[in-house]
Order: sequence, then C-alpha cells, then structure tokens
Amino acid sequence: MDYYYYATPLALLLAWTLVQGFNLILSLRTNRRRRKLPPGPLPLPVIGNLHLLGNQPHRSLAKLADFHGPIMRLKLGQTTAVVISSSDMAKQVLQKQVSAFSSRSIPDLVQVDNFHLFSVAWLPASRPQWRNLRKILNSRIFSVNNLDASQHLRFKKIQELVVYCQRSSEMGEAVDIGGAIFRTMLNLLSNTLFSKDLVDPYENSGKEFMEMVEGIMLELGKPNLVDYFPVLKIIDPLGLRRYNSLFGKLLKLFHGLINERLELRKSQNVQKTDVLEALITASEHDPQEIDRMHIATICLVFSVFQDLFVAGTDTSSNVMEWAMAGLLKAPEIMKKAQDELSEVIGEGKAIEEDDVVRLPYLQCIIKETYRLHPPAPFLVPREAGQDVEVCGYTVPKGSKLMVNAWVIGRDSTLWEDSLVFNPDRFKDSKLDVRGQDFELIPFGAGRRICPGLPLAIRMVPVMLGTLLNTFNWKIEGDIAPKDLDMQEKFGLTLARLHPLRAVPLPL
Repeated sequence: MDYYYYATPLALLLAWTLVQGFNLILSLRTNRRRRKLPPGPLPLPVIGNLHLLGNQPHRSLAKLADFHGPIMRLKLGQTTAVVISSSDMAKQVLQKQVSAFSSRSIPDLVQVDNFHLFSVAWLPASRPQWRNLRKILNSRIFSVNNLDASQHLRFKKIQELVVYCQRSSEMGEAVDIGGAIFRTMLNLLSNTLFSKDLVDPYENSGKEFMEMVEGIMLELGKPNLVDYFPVLKIIDPLGLRRYNSLFGKLLKLFHGLINERLELRKSQNVQKTDVLEALITASEHDPQEIDRMHIATICLVFSVFQDLFVAGTDTSSNVMEWAMAGLLKAPEIMKKAQDELSEVIGEGKAIEEDDVVRLPYLQCIIKETYRLHPPAPFLVPREAGQDVEVCGYTVPKGSKLMVNAWVIGRDSTLWEDSLVFNPDRFKDSKLDVRGQDFELIPFGAGRRICPGLPLAIRMVPVMLGTLLNTFNWKIEGDIAPKDLDMQEKFGLTLARLHPLRAVPLPL
C-alpha cells in the first residue's frame, strides 16, 4: 500500500520530466528573444530550484540574493517565483506597481473548502467583496473611534496577564512568555469577536488552540509539493487536505458561537457591540453579501491568518517572545527600558496606551525587534496579475512574488552592525512601521498592508512595557544571557525554535 502511495506521485513527476525539459528549453529561447527576466540560479529539470530552499528559506534566499541581486527569479517546480531582497525593490513592487501585485499567491491548503473566496487575506484586491470586507475591518473594528472605545478591554486583559505572572513570581516558577501572550491576545480577540474568553487567563490553558494555530502557520509557510506541482493535486501527496481538519475544528467552534448568538437574539434583546453582532447585522441588511457561512468563514480567517487576526495571536506572541529574548540577552538594554518606565510612569504602575508616546526608548526596542524578527519573513506572498516591468526586468504574469522582509531588516547597507540588537539606532530616526519606510516593513505596505496594524501598534508596546515595569526577569535555569538560544522555526510567521521561559522577579 505504501509503495503505491509514494510510487504514483513519483511516476507522475517522472512523466513530467520530458515535458518540463521541453518547456524549459522553449521558454529560455522565447525569453531571450522577447524579454529580459530577472537573474537567478540555473534550475534543474522537474524540481527547478526547490532543492535550494532548505528548512530556512528566508536565510537560503538571502544568500542567493547576495550573488544574483535584489530581484531574483527562481523556478520552484512548475511555479515561477520572484524574490525581492532590498528596500528599493520592495518599494517598486509594493508601492509603485501596487495594482499589478495586488493579488495573493494562494496556497493549496486554503483552497480546499474555498476559504480563500471569503477571506480578506486571499481575495484579489480588485474584487468588490475584498473592498467590502476591508471596509468592515477598517470602519467597525480598527478605526480610531472603535479602538478608543475598546481600550478598557485591552487594559483588563493585560492586567489579567500581570496577575498570572504575579502568581508565577510568588511560586518562583518560570513563565512561558509566548504562551502567556498568546492567551492574552486570544482572549482579547475572542472578546472583540464574540464578547467572551476562550481560555482561562490564569491557567496554562489554550495549549491545544495555540498548537492548532501554530501548526497551520507552519504548514502555510513550508514548501508544499501541490503548490509547486499542480498536477499532483488529485492525489494530495503530503496529505494536506487531511490536515485541513484543523480548519474544520475552528469552523466548528465558530459555528457554535454563531448559533449561540442567533438563539440568544431570538429570546431577548441583545445589546452587544462585538464583531459577530456587526456581521450578523450586515447579513440581515444584505443577505446576499454576507450569509451565515460567510460569517463563519470570516471568523475562521480572523483566527488563523496574520493579516486579519489583528497582528495575530501567533504574530503578537512571537514578537513579544523575540523582544523579551533580546532584552534577556542584553540586560543593560532591559535596565535602560525599566529606568525610562520608572521615570515616566512610576515603578510598578499600570501603563495606558496614551503613555506610549512618552516612552521613546520602549518604542525603539519594539522597532528593533520588528527589524530583526519581522512576524512574516516573506510577508504574505503576492502574485503578478500581468507581465510587469520592474527596474528593467520583466516579471511574468502568474509569478509568485516574495518580499524578503527578514533580509531587508538585516541589510548592512541600511543598518550599521545590522546583526546586533541595538534599539539606540532608532533614537534620532523617524523610520516607522506603518508601511511608508521600506527599510522597515514588518506589516507590509500598500493596499494590502496588514489591516490589524492600528491595534498592534497599541497593544504590543503596552504589553511589553507592563511586563518590564512590573517585574524583573531572569532566564529559566542557569543559562547566561549571552548563551540564550535565538534559533528560528520557519513558517508563514517566524517563531522561536524553543519557547522562551523566564522567571518574573519582584522589582
């Protein structure tokens, strides 16, 4: 049985060898005559350049870009990919050629049950449905007025995080930083969406949900044969369609919450201002545009994909982990941040969102974290909707566009001592993360910039500042700061390979 399971895709691949070789020769001849393609490594028959990706594609492609240049073409199976590795090139494709690159390169994983047809993350920006969904996000969730009105909720969730850390401190136990932040963000978002907690904020709960989201992010970021060899779609060689049961679990959860709300609305007058209520109201006004399935699918996407999930449970926990890791590895920087907090806020006092503007060094730390550890190393890949000329090169229609934000943040021509964690580099800098400065684009740029940016830039500084102004922190065990492991785990988002555990100590 196993023999036939693996032999069938192998036979199909071998059958495609001659076809691919013929197409490659024909393509090279045609391209020489008609257009100038970006440079890149010579592809092998059938697999193209897939063997060059490795398990850390952001690093592998950064090394290739050193040789081939800031715009580079790869052949990944049957797919053409163009990799952007400089801020100037990123500006060209994300700002100056934004309309040509406004569509997404959609992984097979999210096409299985047509999730991409209802998702602001994957819909083409040219479609009215994408504009309608984006309008809902911008006007009903992430507008200044809505964020101001929900500030009390974020304050409450951060105080629950403090209580959890305080209990760990009293018992001398280490805190799983990523897990604690994940629970905080999960409950914040579930309250924003459904007006209820999904996990206990005071216990080590939510592990299954966290593993589910992390697993989906990893699969979306990893090379998948079906994405590179569509001919294999009918046999699903890596079983990703079975993996799609994870989406089913989330969808089941959201269906239950939706049905619960609909029954509640029948029996009493519901006065809630959450996202679910807004979507139900919208579906009543225009049932053709957003029906019950659309609501469930939108909620599913809210929970999984970083550009919808308010900088994400996953991305926010990752960014906080990297920030705390950087500070634990450089205690003098942590002390400097705590001194600023003590002087401006007062030692041990609660931080509010309006305080962040008076904490420039804290802001520098967060920018430096985003520079070295962008949440999504390739942002979310896009697709060329037509043949596009970029700096004298033709990017063919249908090409997968990958902007390597990770290597841009470590470009030695832009950043002095680019591999060193040094928040002071931003002290007199006006560079910002809002998508206008292409040296620093952790949230992307242009029309498809992460819609959750307004919330992320409020939430992350307050969470980090609160942890620093309430506790001292020590790495678990006898690990010296300089020996703290900083290895990465590649996926759609860039997580730490090993969870960060630190002991909160009294100030």
